[in-house]
Amino acid sequence: MSDARDPYPDALRAIALLIVVLGHWVATLPRLEEGMLVETGHILDAWPPAGFFTWIIQVVPLFIFVSAAVSSEGVQERYRSGEPHAHWWAGRALGLARPTVTYLAVLAGFVGISFFTRDGVLGPLNQSLTVHLWFLLILLGVQLVLPLSVWADRRFGLWSPAMLIVAIAVVDLLRSQPAALDEWASFGQLVTSDHDYFAWISTIFFWLLPQQLGIAWWNGRFFGRRTGAVLMIFGLTWLLAAVALGYPPSMVNGNPGGETNLLPPTLALLGVMWFQVGLVVLFEKPVRRFLQRRHLGRWMAMIGAFGLQLYLWHKLAELPAAWLGQRLGWPIDAGMPGEPGFWIGRLEWIGLCILIMVPVLAVVVIFERSRKQDVPATTDHRRIATGGLALFLALSISLGLGAHPGSLIGLPLVALASWLLRSPARPDSASH
Repeated sequence: MSDARDPYPDALRAIALLIVVLGHWVATLPRLEEGMLVETGHILDAWPPAGFFTWIIQVVPLFIFVSAAVSSEGVQERYRSGEPHAHWWAGRALGLARPTVTYLAVLAGFVGISFFTRDGVLGPLNQSLTVHLWFLLILLGVQLVLPLSVWADRRFGLWSPAMLIVAIAVVDLLRSQPAALDEWASFGQLVTSDHDYFAWISTIFFWLLPQQLGIAWWNGRFFGRRTGAVLMIFGLTWLLAAVALGYPPSMVNGNPGGETNLLPPTLALLGVMWFQVGLVVLFEKPVRRFLQRRHLGRWMAMIGAFGLQLYLWHKLAELPAAWLGQRLGWPIDAGMPGEPGFWIGRLEWIGLCILIMVPVLAVVVIFERSRKQDVPATTDHRRIATGGLALFLALSISLGLGAHPGSLIGLPLVALASWLLRSPARPDSASH
């Protein structure tokens, strides 16, 4: 692998991935009774100030921002060569579907073991084992319309993200409908108290926005330390103003229908994006020079190569970590924030997760590398459409229903998607 590859986007994705993994482990609070795991709490419910730390931990917009940036040139090249975007997307979807088959198969195995042994560990962690699949749905969705975003950048420039921002603002305004002047002071509370179906249209507008900004950044529409500093300050100011107006401080609360800035997205979530994009622009030149001078490009790319496996499997590490913590009598249930030993218990819990994750990731990587890697994606548009639909359904069902029964239903669907998205072997090639 050559160091000629720009290491900065790879470094950004690696950092974002590690933040997500550690953030998920920190957020999980195992609760034990008589030495047995009975439930898992969330640190946001136990310690409200944790919501402010999510301004750094919510890095999904950053990941989409960077992914769109590095993919935009390929979109333009395919457009010039006449290659349909669907062929590229099929390759991306296939690359995601194949390891997801493995993950859901192992989850289904744990479901079977839990059923026969009546072990109490799976139940409290059931939903936790598939909750992270929502990001894969978002990523597949925005990549599907990547050519539209590239076209919008060429046609409208920075007006294209501006129009998306206006659309998000209109949705929040229609959700809140402040009737009097004094109600504007609690605008955010009015927005998050109403979750009708109309509100979910913001999901489309919001997740297209970091993609649009990533393309604009890659095309040089905004750059420089001054711009980065202004965006960072603007983002922090935006977040503080949002909280003052009654929006919840947390940017990762995934409770649909509750007080959430994520499901569906609100204007408050934009502050996280401004802040993180500002960081990217502010440190672009010095960090890129450092990475190139230290020849760290291949290391960043290597971390990125393991990224999907780490993301898929890091939540599963909580299952054996909880089991091992129970058996060893470690204080994985460290009580509540403010109680003696809470943060030490948090460190021991994270240490257990890392201890489990290292061999799990090694086994997964070895297994995935042993499979044929250069499986071509299909170019048949009917297979792409059907396989893509099956993949979206598999991820949605697994996400919504948890490991049991979600993995049992999602596994055959994602296996079907994997089969449909790959190019059928030709009789003459199969004989070689």
